[in-house]
Amino acid sequence: MLQNIDLSKVLVLDIETVPQYPSFEEVPERWKYLWGKKSLSLKKDEGQSEADIYPRAGIYAEFGKIVCISCGFFSSSGRSYQFRVKSFYGEDERTLLEDFSHMLERHFSDAGHSLCAHNGKEFDYPFIARRCLLNGLEIPSLLDIAGKKPWEVNLLDTMELWKFGDYKSYTSLELLAASFGIPTPKDDIDGSMVWRVFWEQNDVERIKVYCQKDVITVAQLLLKFRNEEMLSEEQILLV
Repeated sequence: MLQNIDLSKVLVLDIETVPQYPSFEEVPERWKYLWGKKSLSLKKDEGQSEADIYPRAGIYAEFGKIVCISCGFFSSSGRSYQFRVKSFYGEDERTLLEDFSHMLERHFSDAGHSLCAHNGKEFDYPFIARRCLLNGLEIPSLLDIAGKKPWEVNLLDTMELWKFGDYKSYTSLELLAASFGIPTPKDDIDGSMVWRVFWEQNDVERIKVYCQKDVITVAQLLLKFRNEEMLSEEQILLV
């Protein structure tokens, strides 16, 4: 099935998200109350407070925001691929969403185009769509799946592909990369550290680099799933 997909029409993406405020103490009172209700189902033990688990707020579109969207696309270069990676990132979520959506509508809006992410159907795709709405923006056509028939939804997910119909388990990108001999994208930071790098270190460039590594890893997985050679460093272009 994957062998029939034209990789030049696939946009690989990954997002990084953080809580909307640097700490729980800075959250407005109404949202403290709402986070308190949400956090009841997230506490692992009775000793945890709402503040203790506030760093996890970034994974919920109502309490978090996007600070980076990295994406990559394949193009042919002779008998091999080139893979170009571009990022939309910064403190202004609305601007990065506008810029990403404009790129998507301009270059990846035709019926034959697809998106691909790891765990994208559970996280990346709905998070982008929700944050677009909360910022007063239109949802990009590829992500606006309401009313579409299943075969009209062009959203690939490497975690779903790996399940082969098995619904029992979650396989992380790091584990799947290791299984296929792909270099780990978590050699500097991982997802649990992004909020601290953003709010405490103010280092969105570091987050961008981390996000791009995830995109490259997903692209390598796609090639592995097709029994093709992985991309070399020379084939990967950061633009």
